[in-house]
Amino acid sequence: MCVSRARAFAALRPLALLALAATLASCATTAKPVKKGPDPIHIAMYGPHPEERFPLPAMDISKVNPKYFRQLVAYQTAEPAGTIVIDTQNRFLYLVQGEGMAMRYGIGVGKAGLEFEGGARIGRKAEWPRWTPTQNMIEREPERNLKWAGGMEPGLTNPLGPRALYLHKDGKDTLFRIHGTSEPWSIGKAVSSGCIRLFNQDIIDLYGRVPTGSRVVVLQHQAPVDQPVPMAAADGLTPPAAI
Repeated sequence: MCVSRARAFAALRPLALLALAATLASCATTAKPVKKGPDPIHIAMYGPHPEERFPLPAMDISKVNPKYFRQLVAYQTAEPAGTIVIDTQNRFLYLVQGEGMAMRYGIGVGKAGLEFEGGARIGRKAEWPRWTPTQNMIEREPERNLKWAGGMEPGLTNPLGPRALYLHKDGKDTLFRIHGTSEPWSIGKAVSSGCIRLFNQDIIDLYGRVPTGSRVVVLQHQAPVDQPVPMAAADGLTPPAAI
């Protein structure tokens, strides 16, 4: 009798294993994939700055293309360390580190940013600057800019954001600016007004890395860079004449 029961259980064991495998397969096919959120490093990088004159809130990075986040990348250039190279075509700003590396920032490019090419120097730096639209900006968008003809006080809604770098050439203001933005969605795009805009957290970072007098090179006709990885090919870059 006992032998018969043992044989019966032995015969049923393969069936039980098949049933368990089917159950596990069913669970595997019906389980929902885990949704991956933003990288904690980027969350911290674009977090709040409560110590600022106007406390800066954290930036919503959930819809930002990761290639526009601040990152150290390989970058070959003839420019010395400390030079800012602005690639308007591909929407990147590079702070050359030397030894084939650069800190790369995503940028938005306004109309004024597409009208200057060549070399300049940072003639002035300002924290939480006032903003005054140029006459061309007022003529182009009077309904938006005319009311600020006398200047806008600094703050979270100011188009220049928390920092601004003013480019000079031959001792004169070029009216070209590198600054923050109250419109983070515009990074990676060509926008109607302004010069070169960075995420507010990025312009604070860049501002702290470059002194007044630093060299800036603005490139307007670089070949498109479509690699979605932190690598920029700049071989054959011909720097403009020294200023």
